[in-house]
Amino acid sequence: MADTLLPSQNTDTPKGLALAVTAYVLWGFLPLYMKALDHMGAVEVVAHRVIWSVPVAGLLLVVLGRTRDLRAALGNPKMLGMAALTAGLISVNWAIYVWAISTGNALDAALGYYINPLFSIALGAILLREPLTRTQLFAVGLAALGVVVLVVEAGRLPWAALGLMISWGFYAFFKRSLPIGPNQGFLLEVLILLIPALVYVTFLGVRGTGHFGVAMSDTLLLSCAGVVTAVPLLVYANGAKLVRLSTMGILQYIAPTMIFITAITLFGEKIDTGRMIAFPLIWAALVVYSIPMIRQARGQA
Repeated sequence: MADTLLPSQNTDTPKGLALAVTAYVLWGFLPLYMKALDHMGAVEVVAHRVIWSVPVAGLLLVVLGRTRDLRAALGNPKMLGMAALTAGLISVNWAIYVWAISTGNALDAALGYYINPLFSIALGAILLREPLTRTQLFAVGLAALGVVVLVVEAGRLPWAALGLMISWGFYAFFKRSLPIGPNQGFLLEVLILLIPALVYVTFLGVRGTGHFGVAMSDTLLLSCAGVVTAVPLLVYANGAKLVRLSTMGILQYIAPTMIFITAITLFGEKIDTGRMIAFPLIWAALVVYSIPMIRQARGQA
């Protein structure tokens, strides 16, 4: 999913809304694609997401004529270091997501992305000393209570949900410090990951355990990984510039809601007692969190 910390403007344009909704709907359908790859290892799938994202993102930059910033970034050690950190975080996020979908834990994936906005608020308060309003504090508390309920009921931590929340939360946090455009930044990240990805895929091929080039269906699915990965991110990045930040904050619930519905209706995942309590608590937290944004949006309309 995408970083909601990108700059936005003071009005919502029809084009911006269309792009933003399209991006979140595409992310909402992503589990269907990942489920088709559930017989492959998560690391192999992530490696192909990286490899095939490079030509897609690179072609876009060439078409837009924005390769100069990328060349400058490649010659800046400090920027490369920050990009390596965000690249590592996004690869971990992708791996956990692929694993969650393939192992029947799509509900935990939805949970992680539901909680993420509230985790970002908590990060801002802890690391940047941004003051929390009473509304935000209450929302974070409700979400935390929901996680506690899950832990008590299941007797274990919801590792997939927490992993997605933490990896994406810190990715968004550090992404703010990367002084480069979103399209250039994404290409820089996958370029950094490209060599390890190629090495891993080659290693699987030598061992005879890789799936690319074996069955036609698997090869086609893996070849589409770049489009599936890069297109929603790039659509989002361009849509975020044309709508208000408060609007993006509300629209971001589209994807986890679609994942939640898909997990129950298509994947047959069950809502146990802990989830029956935890999800309403977290949904209530998101309603509380969204109220100020809705009021702000109405005031600016």
